Amino acid sequence: MDGFVPQSVDANAIRLGGERHRNVTLTAKKDCNQEVSMSGRRVWSVGLLAAVVAAAVLTSSVGGQSQSPTPAAQWPKTPWGDPDLQGTWNFGTITPLERPEKFGNREFLTPEEVAQLNKDSSERATAERRKELSAAEDVELAYNQFWWDRGSSTNRTSLIKDPPDGRLPLTPEGRAQRAAQNKRGFDTWADRSLSERCIVYRPVPVRSTGYNNNNVIVQAPGYVAMYQEQIHETRIIALDGRPHLGGKIRPWLGDSRGRWEGNTLVVETTNFNVKNVYEGSTGNRTVVERFAPIDAKTISYDFTVTDPAVYSRPWTGTMPWRKVTDEVFEYACHEGNYSMVHMLGGARVQEKQLAASPSGRVTRKR
Repeated sequence: MDGFVPQSVDANAIRLGGERHRNVTLTAKKDCNQEVSMSGRRVWSVGLLAAVVAAAVLTSSVGGQSQSPTPAAQWPKTPWGDPDLQGTWNFGTITPLERPEKFGNREFLTPEEVAQLNKDSSERATAERRKELSAAEDVELAYNQFWWDRGSSTNRTSLIKDPPDGRLPLTPEGRAQRAAQNKRGFDTWADRSLSERCIVYRPVPVRSTGYNNNNVIVQAPGYVAMYQEQIHETRIIALDGRPHLGGKIRPWLGDSRGRWEGNTLVVETTNFNVKNVYEGSTGNRTVVERFAPIDAKTISYDFTVTDPAVYSRPWTGTMPWRKVTDEVFEYACHEGNYSMVHMLGGARVQEKQLAASPSGRVTRKR
């Protein structure tokens, strides 16, 4: 598989919300604090990924506006007859999961609002903007504008399209669990998130973040593999109708089973690791994803999450995936990175300062 390149990859830049999207997301790392980004990338990992798939064989709404998927008879097929979704797909977007309260029950943005959101996003970490920030805000913002690759607005007010209010239908228990999950301490490495520990970054369902919003799809007879750029996670999705794993076996990204409905790939995932939390839920959620090709450059990605313990009803989100020519390098973050040592060490320093402070507070200099 050396030199393998996915077929029919779009040669144009991504366009989301009418704005040109400059992708500069290749990341090579010495550790989680040091990143080097490039605009051109080389797919070294796809050949390995295809080999993994071969080994396994041996042993809608897009951009906020409803579109009709390409008829099954017209969509390209693999040599063994499955719809061909192979290639590199970018799902970057600044559209939030939940609808901000200021939008009320409004589902879509105006063109002017989309343009303003995209402009604000493109300037959020510029040198001029940073002059207005406090030291704490500057540290929280992290990288300068060049390194961010967040995508653009989909023109929706939220990724959630059901319930109609665009909000998570959390139960009281779910709200309490989500609040607890968002609290992170500094007593030990185990207090930090899985992403900070370089174990898992992208949950299921997939969410966009600041950069590296790319997923490589590779297919083989009876299988689909999805290689996530960040933390180099790979999902191997069996299509042969086999049952899910037993309840005691819980991979980080869950246990996925897929099937075809026309051109649409439908994937059901259960058995999540209990430590891989998601918006209040833990390991008992069920996620159904639908990858529906709209045209040669676009997949509509819809996802429905069910967990009666934390959600009063199932909820559904939607976002577009755009086909790109960008290639994916290894994201070589590991659990022994310098960031973890520095965060915990810094916490110990602050504790000593607090103990020595007459006021009982630590004063931070700008």
